[in-house]
Amino acid sequence: MGKQASQAISRPRPRPAEPAMDVAVGQRLRELRRKANLSLEIVAARSALSVGFLSQIERGLSSPSLRVLATLADVLGVGIAALFGPANGSGDAPHGVVTRAGERAELKLWRTGISKQLLHPADADGRLNLFLVHLAPGGSTGEALYSHDGEEAGLVLEGMMTLTVDGETWTLKAGDSFRFASRRPHRFGNPAKRAKTVVLWVNAMA
Repeated sequence: MGKQASQAISRPRPRPAEPAMDVAVGQRLRELRRKANLSLEIVAARSALSVGFLSQIERGLSSPSLRVLATLADVLGVGIAALFGPANGSGDAPHGVVTRAGERAELKLWRTGISKQLLHPADADGRLNLFLVHLAPGGSTGEALYSHDGEEAGLVLEGMMTLTVDGETWTLKAGDSFRFASRRPHRFGNPAKRAKTVVLWVNAMA
């Protein structure tokens, strides 16, 4: 009995289901790269990422961070919203105006504890994007600051968030808001150990 219990404890945990999202994001990046007639070598040179790493992302073998996705979106000339897959169901989305609550496309950056829901139909040509960002306890974009084209603003709806822009850090709580040019180096995260954070987030391309 003790031996069986020991074997049960030592069994490897099953892989999480999230990597399916990595495959979907990788396929979308490949589609956008080919649409732009760019080789992996060109994208690697413009993004300062290795060809091998980009290949792994496109094949769904690596989970990119938000910083990496923002960099690649810049190189491909699109907004982050263009990387989202199709929404759940059709609803009014084909008209490009209304997105129902149960039909939002979602991008899960599962390794970093960040999930972004697109609050409008996905459009690679859209210049203004609206997201509902969920930060798990301890979730963040990482220690490294990053920047990209455009401008962004947001309103903390639930929980708390730390925001660093140009080396200055603020702690925001529900009801606090922000706005800054996305070219200013920045990062953000949820410092709470138990509570999640929800932010209404706007990104506007330059």
